Amino acid sequence: MNALASRVRTSRRQLLAAALLAAGCVGLPAGSAWAQAAHKGGAANLAMIGEPQSLDPMVSSTDLVGTIMQHVYEPLFTFDAQWNIQPMLAQSMPVISADGLTYTITLRKGVKFHNGKEMVADDVVASLQRWMDVSARGKAVGQEIARMTAKNPQTVEIKLKAVYAPLLAHLAMPSGMAGIMPKEVVAPVLKDFIGTGPYQLKERKPDQFTVLARFDHYAARSEPASGYAGKREAQLDELRFVPVPNATTRVEGVLSGQFQYADLLQVESVGRLEKAAPNVVPIVTQNFGFPYIVFNTKEGVLAKKELRQAVQTAMGPAEMLQAGFGDKRFFAAEPNFFAKGTPYYSDAGAKQYNQKNPQLAKDQAAKAGYKSEPIRIMASRQYEFHYNMALVMAEHLKRAGFKTELQVVDWATLVQRRNDAKLWDVYMTHSGLFPEPMLSPPQMGSGAPGWWETETKKAALAAFNGEPDVAKRGPLWGKVQALVYDEVPFVEVGKFNALSARSSKLQGYQPMPWPFFWNTSLSQ
Repeated sequence: MNALASRVRTSRRQLLAAALLAAGCVGLPAGSAWAQAAHKGGAANLAMIGEPQSLDPMVSSTDLVGTIMQHVYEPLFTFDAQWNIQPMLAQSMPVISADGLTYTITLRKGVKFHNGKEMVADDVVASLQRWMDVSARGKAVGQEIARMTAKNPQTVEIKLKAVYAPLLAHLAMPSGMAGIMPKEVVAPVLKDFIGTGPYQLKERKPDQFTVLARFDHYAARSEPASGYAGKREAQLDELRFVPVPNATTRVEGVLSGQFQYADLLQVESVGRLEKAAPNVVPIVTQNFGFPYIVFNTKEGVLAKKELRQAVQTAMGPAEMLQAGFGDKRFFAAEPNFFAKGTPYYSDAGAKQYNQKNPQLAKDQAAKAGYKSEPIRIMASRQYEFHYNMALVMAEHLKRAGFKTELQVVDWATLVQRRNDAKLWDVYMTHSGLFPEPMLSPPQMGSGAPGWWETETKKAALAAFNGEPDVAKRGPLWGKVQALVYDEVPFVEVGKFNALSARSSKLQGYQPMPWPFFWNTSLSQ
């Protein structure tokens, strides 16, 4: 075990039964001395990578919005520490009919919204309908649903058009969340951000902070806490999410004690964080996610598949990862979207990965009719590894004879601009690594930036999503992965581990891809 890993209080857990690793802190038993002495109260200052462009948990699929607003809104189902699906606002797991088409969901009683109203089935139906109208993930799910009704105040029934294996996983996702809100506040554009979570929105000042305050009437589950599942308790009075776009500033802030938590730090800061022990605890989240590059398939120079294939041929993901992360403990250059030993491991399309062949790319581009149009690459320095990978990608493309235009913008601007197909050709982003392939990236759904909508995609996903047997889904996923390498709507660069840090005073923190701060407290 390396020196960093020995200092990081994490444990590696298997995702489902398939050995996809995720990190989590070693939990303290409920009866431990520390648990009994946990201090309630205080405020935690939490340094985030930037300003959330929205507080709407459905409209935005960004990690930043999901991280903040999962404290305010809750879904029907969620994930535990092993990424098993568990009930949250649902009383229990749904009853599924023998043909797999009808899901009957019983809701918990006594759950209050932040406005004091008790949650009932009409609220759930209205919320999920909005989710299916405005969320890329929700739109994809909505295409599979025949109807959704409130059978009585505590029961929701969902009828599918055909068997759809990833339904519950979609309903459990923190990003682009199917969060439940009061029926009366549901609108195309939210004006009131009211959920059922342990914290409620107190104040937001753009570019300064978003403050959440403890909801004293929160109805917690009784099961032991595990990942996002089980008992949630707002031990802190306030959570103060502070946008700190510069990663170095986030490091300095957690080292000085200004912040009790700092998200997504540069891997080169590991040494300084280690030396600050025991006051600062570095956190490595294993197999945190994958960087990926989205292509504009709708408009512009790369709308033509053959030119996207040429760009893929020119790229060298291994060099891009080295530039993005440096330390090999933090990345893996692999063509497979899922790790070996998992149900969805496949080497389909591997020959198209990490080719870094400028001459072949130049020949492919010429054959496809490339006319020296500039390829606009959009990236943000708030995620420093995005920017560093974009620089290397641009060099790879130049060697293959492509003209490039690197557009460096803040993250909020990138999220806004990527919705306009006329403004970009490529953008850099990343996503979490989950056990259900349909959860990410959003481009696997419908209407996400990049606008990958082909008949071959629809057919491949219909076959995959219509098969509930995991053993049979594996080979079907291989066909989807091969299609991604062929049509190039996006390129998965590889896999990476994430580095964050917390003050030793922040107790009870459990690392997960979207950091959460219920069940945490500040020691005296």
